[in-house]
Amino acid sequence: MLYFFVGMTLILFMTYLALEWKTYHKNNVWEIGQLTVQESLDEDATILKIKLPDPPQPKIQTPPKIVVAEDNDKVEETFIESNDIDQDTKIAEVESIEVAEDDIPDEIPFILIENAPIFPGCENEKDEAEKRLCFQEQMLKHIRKNFRYPEIAQELGLEGRVSVVFTVQKDGSIGDIRLRGPHESLEKEAARIISKLPALTPGKQRGTPVKVPYSIPITFKLNK
Repeated sequence: MLYFFVGMTLILFMTYLALEWKTYHKNNVWEIGQLTVQESLDEDATILKIKLPDPPQPKIQTPPKIVVAEDNDKVEETFIESNDIDQDTKIAEVESIEVAEDDIPDEIPFILIENAPIFPGCENEKDEAEKRLCFQEQMLKHIRKNFRYPEIAQELGLEGRVSVVFTVQKDGSIGDIRLRGPHESLEKEAARIISKLPALTPGKQRGTPVKVPYSIPITFKLNK
């Protein structure tokens, strides 16, 4: 058994050496140090010759045939009258001339209107500038007189400014009230104050009543 195992070991060792045995060539013709590469490569493109179809021949149109008409038909000439004015031209009567109506806008801002709306009590002011100043002063007095802080706004501690825009209509009434504020309760109170405005004298442009939008801020502030 000893000789058997020794023999098997030698055979396995010789088999391993046979499998792992390597050989090398003495002359290496593919040595990298001797390999040269062409710097610029010229691609050898294949040239294809493609025959294009001939362009279509242009169509030659036959010139129209000219026929000379016989000089037997009568030609009626149209007489054009001159529109120049001379001593025989009739002058239109003044009553028959239509006069264009003034193009007055339906709505003009307060700052651009010729005659601004007049607040009751400002009719006796001398000029237009004093009437405008009186209008603004009476508006502030009206707001202070009718001002009432909403209870829900007081409980919530709400403050802020409500921007109010209303329009003085052609009959002097107040309409088209628009409000923008921090809370609905403050907007409702501002609308109530504006709704209590008295009837005003409407604004006029060239003597014609027009709608006049007017804006004013109402500030709500709690006493702390």
